[in-house]
Amino acid sequence: MKNFARSLYATTASPVALGLALSLIATSPAHAQDAAADTTTAAEKAQAAQEAAASAQDAAAAAQQAAAAAQNAAGEDIVVTGIRASINSSVAQKRNNTSIVEVISAEDIGKLPDLSIAESLSRLPGLATQRLDGRANVVSIRGLAPDFTTTLLNGREQVSANNNRGVELDQYPSELLNGAVVYKTPDASLIGQALGGTIDMQTVRPLAHGKRTVAVGIRGEVNDLGKLNPDISNKGYRFNISYIDQNADGTLGWAIGYARMKSPTAEERFNAWGYPGGPDGNLIIGGAKPYVKSNELNRDGLMGVLEFQPSDRVHTTIDGYWSRFKDDQRLRGIEFPLAWGNSTLLPGYTAEDGLVTSGTWSGTEAVMRNDVVHRTSNIFAAGWNTKFMATERLTLEADLGYSKLKKTEENLEIYLGTGRGQNVGDRETALGFEMRNNGGIIFNPSLDYADPNLFVITDPQGWNSCGGAVPNCQDGFVNTPKIRDQLASLRLQATQELDGFIKSVRVGANYSSRKKSLDDRGFVLTSENYPADTPVPSDYLYDPVSLDFIGIPGMVSFDSWEYYKDGNYTLTDEADWTPGRIFNDYTVREKVLTGFVQANFDQDLGQVPVRGNVGLQIVHTDQEGSSFYAQVVGGQTESTPVTDGDKYTEFLPSLNVTAELAQGTFLRFGAARMLARARMDQLRPGGGVNFDSSRRNNTDINASPWSLDLGNAKLRPLMAKTFDIAFEKYFGKGGYVSVGGFYKRLENWIYRQSTEFDFTEFEVPDGGTVATRLGLANQWQNGRAGKVYGFEASASLPFSTFTPALDGFGVLASGSYTKSRVREGGADPISMPGLSRWVANGTAYYEKNGFQVRASARYRSKFLAEVSGLSLARDRVMAKSEVILDAQVGYTFESGPLTGLGVLLQGSNLTNEPFVTYYNDDPRQIRDYQNYGRNFMAGVTYRF
Repeated sequence: MKNFARSLYATTASPVALGLALSLIATSPAHAQDAAADTTTAAEKAQAAQEAAASAQDAAAAAQQAAAAAQNAAGEDIVVTGIRASINSSVAQKRNNTSIVEVISAEDIGKLPDLSIAESLSRLPGLATQRLDGRANVVSIRGLAPDFTTTLLNGREQVSANNNRGVELDQYPSELLNGAVVYKTPDASLIGQALGGTIDMQTVRPLAHGKRTVAVGIRGEVNDLGKLNPDISNKGYRFNISYIDQNADGTLGWAIGYARMKSPTAEERFNAWGYPGGPDGNLIIGGAKPYVKSNELNRDGLMGVLEFQPSDRVHTTIDGYWSRFKDDQRLRGIEFPLAWGNSTLLPGYTAEDGLVTSGTWSGTEAVMRNDVVHRTSNIFAAGWNTKFMATERLTLEADLGYSKLKKTEENLEIYLGTGRGQNVGDRETALGFEMRNNGGIIFNPSLDYADPNLFVITDPQGWNSCGGAVPNCQDGFVNTPKIRDQLASLRLQATQELDGFIKSVRVGANYSSRKKSLDDRGFVLTSENYPADTPVPSDYLYDPVSLDFIGIPGMVSFDSWEYYKDGNYTLTDEADWTPGRIFNDYTVREKVLTGFVQANFDQDLGQVPVRGNVGLQIVHTDQEGSSFYAQVVGGQTESTPVTDGDKYTEFLPSLNVTAELAQGTFLRFGAARMLARARMDQLRPGGGVNFDSSRRNNTDINASPWSLDLGNAKLRPLMAKTFDIAFEKYFGKGGYVSVGGFYKRLENWIYRQSTEFDFTEFEVPDGGTVATRLGLANQWQNGRAGKVYGFEASASLPFSTFTPALDGFGVLASGSYTKSRVREGGADPISMPGLSRWVANGTAYYEKNGFQVRASARYRSKFLAEVSGLSLARDRVMAKSEVILDAQVGYTFESGPLTGLGVLLQGSNLTNEPFVTYYNDDPRQIRDYQNYGRNFMAGVTYRF
C-alpha cells in the first residue's frame, strides 16, 4: 500500500507541482483579466451551440461551427486555441452527452498532443494501455482487456491487426484524427457495444470546421539508448499535412490529410524461460534469452472527407482512411539453456527465500541469435452516411461502412553456436550469474562471444530433427503468419421528433458481415552446408554488438537477413510433422443483425430538468468457424477440415438518465445488458490430437491415451448486466469535477474445460491396438460467472476559475479503482487479463500568449498481462506497476510575419520506466525486463 501511495502521489502531485511552479511566471493580473474577458465572448457563443447538440458527435460538430462563428463575430477578440480549446471542447461534449462518456479533442487540426491515439486515450479516467516495444498499443477500459472493448471509426466498427478482436490503436495516426469518444454506458442506437466500453475515433467534418485551414508539421525524433544494432537507426521523423476547405455557399466541404512516421524504438530485454525446482528445494532459472532490439516503425496514413449539404433537408458525408504500417526489427542476443538445458549448476551457489540468486553454470552451449522481423499491415476503411429530413420532424439516415486489413509477417531466427547438437567438447564453458534487484541477470562468461571463429552457423542445441528425418537440422527458423480481416456494414434508421416527455423516437437496424482468417506457417531452416558448421562469411559481418546490460561486452553480429535471402538455407515446413501449425489456422465468419428502438426524453420534474434515453437492441448472430483436426501418424501430419457454428439472439436493454440538480450539477445513472463476443482464436473448431502409447491399454477416461486441445465455434458471447452512477459538477470554462462508480455482473466466463470426446474417427498413430476410443478434450467453453466493480474520480481545474492572475494554468487529474472476481471452474478467483486495480493520471499545463508547457504522468498498478508466446499463443503473466512521465514545451507565434508558426519539444518516458513481467506472483522471478529508453522529439508546425 505504501508503494501504491507513493506512485499515486508521484503521478498526480508532480504535474500539479509543475503547474503551481509555472504560476510564478504568470503575466500581470490586469493583462490576464483583459484576455479572460476577450475569451469569454467567443467561448460563450461556442458553448451555446454545443449545448444544442444531442450526441457526442453532434456536439463536436457544433463546437467547431460555433468556434468558427464566434471568431468571425469577435473580429479582433482573442479566441482560445491549443490545450485549453481542446479541454473546453472535451468537457462540453462530456457534459452534453446523455451517456456516461469520456472525450478527447484535438488541440488543433493535426495536433493531438501524444504520439498516438492510444496514448491520448490512456489519459482518460478508467483507461490504461499495455506497451509493446515501448509504445502504447492497446487499451483496457475499466480493467477489461482490449478483447472486451470495441473500436469504431466515425461510428463504424473496425477490423484488427492482431489475431483476435482488440484493435491496435498505434496504427491510427493521431495527426489525422479530430478526437475520440469513449462510451462507458451505451444507448440502444450505439452499434458496437462491449463489456468494457466503446471507443469511437472521429475525423474532422469540413462544414462543421467552417473555414479554410492548412496545417503542416514536421518533427525529428531520437531514442537515448543509442544505436543498439548496426542496421537500424535510433533516429526518425514525423511529417503531417492537412487541408480543409469549403465552397463559397458552405454547401460542399472537403478535407484531406497525410501523415508519415519513421519512428525509432529501442529495447534492452532480459527474458527468462521459467523457474523450475532446483537444488535443496530452491527454484532456479530454467533458461534465459537476453537481447538488444532496434525497431524502425514506418507508417503512412491518408484521410479524406467529402461533405455535401445542398439544403437543410439533405446532408451526406463520404469519408475514407488508409494506413500502411511497417515494423522492421533487429534482435541480437544469446539464449542460455540452463536448468532446462545441458548446463550443470556448480557447488557454491547462493539461495535466498527459496530462489537461487547467484552461482556458476558449466557445460552451457549457448545459442547466439541474429533475428529479423518484418511486419506489414495495410488497413482501409470507408463510409458513406446520408441524412434526409423527410418532414420537419422525421429524419431518415443510411450509413454504409467497409473496412479491411491484410497483415503479413516474416519472423526470422538465425542461430550461431560452437558446434552442432550440444557439441560442447572440452572447452571451458563456465557461466557465472547474479540476479539483480531491479530485474534481469548479470552474467560472467568464460567464452568470448564476439569471436566469429568460435561461433559458427549451426544447430547448437539439436532443437529439431525435421520429423526424425534429419538430426540436429534446425540452424534457424522463420515464422510467416498472415492475417486477413474484412467487415462490411449497413445501418438504416429513422428518428421522429415528438412533443411531450418523449422528445424523439429512433428505430433502425444494422447488418454487418465479418470474415477473419489466420494462416500460421513456420519453417525450419537448415544450412546448405549441413551437416558441416559454417563460419559467417566476412562480407556479412558487422562489428560485435554490445550486451553490456547483462555483463557481456560483445557478441558476433552479421547481416542475417541478406544471408538468408541469398539462398543459404533450405526450408522445411514444420506443419509436416507438427499438428499445432495446422490447427492454429482458422477462418471465422460472423453475420450480425441488430435491430434497435430508442426513446429520448427531456422534461422538468418539478424544478429538476431530466433527460436521457431508454431503448432495446435485439442482436441476432450467425457465427461459423473453420479449422482442422490434426494428428501425427507415421511421423507425418494428417489433417481433417472441420466447420462448425451456431446462431443465437440476445436482448440488450439500456437506460441512461441525467438529472440537472442545479446549474451545472448533474447526477447520471446508467443500466444496460451488454455483450462481448468470444475471441477469434477461441472460435476455431479444430484441435491437435495427442496419443500416448504408454497408456494404450487403459480404459479409464482420466488415464486415456487420447487427448485433444480444442476450440469451440459454438461459444456464446460474454454477457453482463451493468450499472453506473456518476455525480458531475461543471464550472467556468472547461472546469469540472466528477465521481462515480460502476458494477458489472458477468453472466458467464470463457475458459478451458475438460469434457469427454470420442476419438473413433482418428487413426491409432502407430497402427497398434487400443483399449478405448474415449478421451478428454480440453476445450474453450462458457462457464461460471463473476463480477467487476469499481470507482472513478476525475477533475479539470483551470486556475483562472479561482483567480484571473493564474489565467492559462490548469490541471487535469483522474483516478480509478477496479476489482474483479472471476472463477474458472472450482479454482480460486483469478485476476481478469488487463485489469489494474489502481489507475491514475495527472497533467499540469500552462498556455498563454503563444507559450505552451505541459507535463503528464500516468500510473497503473500491477496487472495480468497477455503477451505473445510460441506460435502466436497467449501467455498470461503478471506485469509490475508502472509510472510513465511525458512532457512538452512549445511556442506559437500569434502575430507578425511568423503568425501560425509553432515550435515544439517533446519527451516521452522521461523516467525510463521499464515494462516488467514475472512468474508465480514473485517479482524476483522475472519473465521479461524490457528497458525502452527515452524518446525526444523537436519540430515545427505551421497553420494558416
